[in-house]
Formats: sequence, structure tokens, C-alpha cells
Amino acid sequence: MNGQPVRPEAEARLLPRIAELFRPYRVQVLLVALAILVTSGLGVVNPLLIRTVFDEALFCGAGCPDLDLLARLVALMAAVPIVGGAIGVGQTYLANRVGQRVMQDLRDRLYAHLQRMSLRFFTATRTGEIQSRLANDVGGVQSVVTDTAATVLANVVIVASTLIAMFVISWPLTVLSLLLTPLFAWLTYRVGKTRRQVVEVTQQSKAEMSAITQETLSVSGVLLAKVFGRQQDEIERFRRENRRLAELQVRQQMIGQGFFAVVQAFFSIMPALVYLVAGYLLASGRGPAISAGTLVAFTTLQTRLFFPVGQLLRVSVEVQSSLALFRRIFDYLDLTPEIVDAPDAVALPAESVRGRIRFRHVYFTYGETRLPPSLVAPVGDGRRSPEPDGHHDEATGRPWILEDVDFEIEPGQLVALVGPSGAGKTTISYLIPRLYDVTAGAVEIDGVDVRNIQLASLTRLIGMVTQEPYLFHASVRDNLLYARPDATQEEIEQAARLALIHDRILELDQGYDTVVGERGYRMSGGEKQRLAIARVILKDPRILILDEATSSLDTASERLVQRALQPVMAGRTTIAIAHRLSTILNADVIFVIDRGRIVERGTHRELLERGGLYAQLYRQQFGEGLIEARCQDGLVLASGQVIAGEA
Repeated sequence: MNGQPVRPEAEARLLPRIAELFRPYRVQVLLVALAILVTSGLGVVNPLLIRTVFDEALFCGAGCPDLDLLARLVALMAAVPIVGGAIGVGQTYLANRVGQRVMQDLRDRLYAHLQRMSLRFFTATRTGEIQSRLANDVGGVQSVVTDTAATVLANVVIVASTLIAMFVISWPLTVLSLLLTPLFAWLTYRVGKTRRQVVEVTQQSKAEMSAITQETLSVSGVLLAKVFGRQQDEIERFRRENRRLAELQVRQQMIGQGFFAVVQAFFSIMPALVYLVAGYLLASGRGPAISAGTLVAFTTLQTRLFFPVGQLLRVSVEVQSSLALFRRIFDYLDLTPEIVDAPDAVALPAESVRGRIRFRHVYFTYGETRLPPSLVAPVGDGRRSPEPDGHHDEATGRPWILEDVDFEIEPGQLVALVGPSGAGKTTISYLIPRLYDVTAGAVEIDGVDVRNIQLASLTRLIGMVTQEPYLFHASVRDNLLYARPDATQEEIEQAARLALIHDRILELDQGYDTVVGERGYRMSGGEKQRLAIARVILKDPRILILDEATSSLDTASERLVQRALQPVMAGRTTIAIAHRLSTILNADVIFVIDRGRIVERGTHRELLERGGLYAQLYRQQFGEGLIEARCQDGLVLASGQVIAGEA
């Protein structure tokens, strides 16, 4: 994937895989091949008729010209290209249709495969690189897929039929015409090999260009560049890569041009050499007699031969270049998705799920895992995994992102995860819907290991509201329907009312049909959060995960979002992750996470009285003043004292 030359055995494996792409359309391919055979065979007819015209109709001795024979031959010569042209039109249509279907299948297959890849893949790969594989690489093989197969077959048939006809007419002249062909074939291979290497580097440069434009021309990228005054730096960065790409493309196009110019010149000179050799043969009286018709027919066939040979040489270079692109595409298709359904995975009916969540001695690392067999517990086995020796997460240097995390959440409970940044709170939330799989231990829902639950079923059970909700560049309605495409307008509006965003939507220019802009930039942070909440309400999950859902909002927006969350959390198992402790005072239980471990657990009051890490975090946020949150029964001071009611 880094410009290294393709080994012969790797190239040999590519060709059957490329051929396999055409298997679903083998009937159409057979029809195209049949049409090519007919049209190519018809192409030999006219040069042979030319010899008959010269030797039997025009210059046949006494009684010539034979006008009746000449008329019949001319009529036949006129009919041949008409019939061949009609068949050729159908052949071209069918070949292009097959080629475009193959391209469609390849794009669909690549996109579907990428959708199945785990979150780990996308966090390690730039979006621009992925887009380049779908657009530039797949687009780069389009001409090869749609045209090359038909071109190769047509030219092979033309060359074969023409050579047979030439040998029949004059084998010495044929040998003379083909004298340098093996040398040209070898040089073509060398040119193609060099060009293939340049093509791969060019595609890498295109991927870099896609990544630069995707990163810097998004709303977030443009805003960042403007705020830090880096527009000129980004322009220079783009220019450098653009200059490199332009130079590579010029080099790619020029490779072999001198060689092909020599080939073209040789092909153009060969008929003159044939006339010269024929003249010497006639003058010397040696060799077979060559009539004028034979000479004209042979040079006509020779001209017909050289064009497809030149085409085949060029196509050979194009095919070798395309192998680099196919290899990049297959590199992605060969990636194995990490998160897949187990063979015996079950579907949990949403209506029967209670929502009990259990973490059984969970260990997790984002890096490569090198666990001894004794550490990894079988799926569904709740036994404690032995503590690892000396294993470190490559990204952080810590022994584990999560280490021996063990807790249980009862159905309908509101549970809060708090702790310093990087403690592992979000990672815990990612393990429940299987965005990642545990390294050791198990995560269970209603006693069933999530690895034994079908992914589609698991997705229906869980809803998430993140700190930065993603909105598509589409209408408000379309963004809400993403959760449940079959929802009615009445259900959409009801969800928006529960999320306290319905009235604001009606104030927009086109109401629910208003386009929210790239990543929802026409909406404020609080409005985007409430739209995300409305989307989750439409989904109606049994388990709700709130990942820093209010941490980036101002006080007024935070209160609105908290109010909107109340009906969503009612009757559901809810996990709330928060830096702002004012959002989780009503939690049934609070788990305090530090460096991947649960270091404290209890209610807000219990944790304050304990005076541990939670109390320390609480004092750092609120000092001795009033917090900006309301408990179920009254306001609470920073010390935990209740002003009114009972916390």
C-alpha cells in the first residue's frame, strides 16, 4: 500500500479476482464476445475482396473489367461495414452496460464493507483517504472495466484473423512485418511496470489531496483556520501537494510516449518496406509471384493489423497501471471487520428487554492485544480474568484503558460515570453497543453477553446522545427520521415537543423542512442537542447513554436540555457521563472512574461524605457556592447541604 512493487504471485492472484467481478454477467459477456468475433471476422472480408476486385474484376486480362462481377463485389464490400457497424453499436452498448454494472457492484461492495468496519478503523484512518479509495481508485479502473476487456478481445480476434489472412496471401511478407513484434512486447511490459509504480504513488497523492480538502474545507476546518489565521498556510499546503500531484500525472502520461512514437513510426514505415521487398522479389525473379491485387490486399491487411497491435500494446500498459488501483481497492476489501455477529448470536425482542447491564471484570485496550490464553474469558463466562503482567496500551502508555471494571446497573436506574478526562468513561459507554469489544471479561444485557446478541438487535435497544451530536446537511425532518424512517409527522412533532425544540423549529424559515447546514451549523449548541434528544425519543431505546450531553452548553441551554432529557430517561436504564457534576446529582448511583478503574461508588451525598476523589472534583467545580442544578426535592449547596427538600 506504500508504493512497493507488486510481487508476481500477488499480481497473479489479482487477475482471477478481477475476472470474478464479471461472473454475475457472464451471459452478457458471452454475447459481447460473440459480437466481437462476428465484427472482427467481418473486418477481414473486405481486404480479401480487394484482391478479387483487382485480380478478377479489374485486371483479369481479356474481357476485363468485368462490370457485373465488380458491381457484386462492390455491393458486398458496402454491406460488410454496414452490418459490422450495426453489430458494433449493440456490442458497445452491452459492453458499457456490463462495465458500469461491475463498477456499481464494486462501489457498493466497498462502501458496504467500510460500513461494517469497526470504529477503531475510522479513528485510525483519515476520512479523505477513505473517500479517495471510493472515488479516485474505483474511478481510475472504470475505463479498464468498461472498455478494456472488450478492446482486448476485439483486437486479439482482429490480429488473429488478420495474421491468418496475411499468411494465406504471403508468408514471407508476414514474417517481415512481425520481425520486431517480440521486442515491442517486451518493451511494453517494462513500460507498464514503470507506469504502474508511478500510478500507485499518484493515487497516494490524490488521497492526500482528498484528506486535505476534507479536513480544511469543512465548516470546522475553515473556522479553525480563520480563528488561528492559518488560511495562507493551508493554501500553501494545498499548493505543495497539488504541485506534486500535477508533476506525477505528467510523468504518468509521458511514460512510454517515446516508445509508442517509435512503434507508430515503425508501423507507418512497414507498408513502404513491403513495397520495397516485393519490388526486389519481382526484379530478381526469386520467391513466389506477387500480383498487384495480392500486394494491395496485403498492405491493406497490414494496416489493419498494426492498429490493433498498437492498441494492445497501449492497453497492456493501462492494464498494468490499473493493477495498482485494483490492489488498493482489494486491500480495503480484505480488511476483516472486528465487530461481527457470532454464529449463534440471538435477537433480543425490545419489548421483553428489562435493561439490566452488567460489566464482569472488564479489561480493555485500544492497542494491539497480546494476551495469554489464561487471561481471555470465553464469551458469556463471568469469571474474573487474571490480572495481566506488564501489558500497556500503546496510545497512552497506561497498563489498560479499563482495568477490572465490575459493576451492575438495575433496570430503569439512572447511573452516572464521573472522573477526570481520559479516565475511561466514554470507553465504558462504547463497550455496551459494541462499538468496541472487550479485551477480557464480559458486558451483559439482561444476562446475555453483548457479543452473543445480534448487532441489529443490539442497535435497536440502545440510544446515544453525545457531546457533539452529528446532523446531516439535510432538513430537520430528515435528521429526525434518521432514527426511525417510518415515523409519522405526528410522531416527529411529539418527539420534538418532548425535547422542547418543536416551537423553535416552527420559528425557522421552512419549519421542519429547513436545511440545518453542514453539521447543523445553522443551529445553536443547545438546539442541536435537543434535536439529537428528539431523534433518540423517536428511536425509543430501552437503554439510553448520555455522553457529555450538556458539557459544552451555557447554563440556560443546559437547563433546557436537562428538562428535555427528563421524559426521555423515565422508565429507561440510563448511563450519564458528565464532567459537570451538576448534571448527575439525581443519579441512583455514581461510579467514579480514575485511570481505568472504578475507585468509588455511591450516591451524591454518600460520596461527598466519604471525602474521596468525587468530593475533590465537586469542590474544584463549585467551591463553596450554589450549584446550578436542581435535585428532585430541592436545591443543594456545594457541601451537599439541602436548602429545600431532601437530596
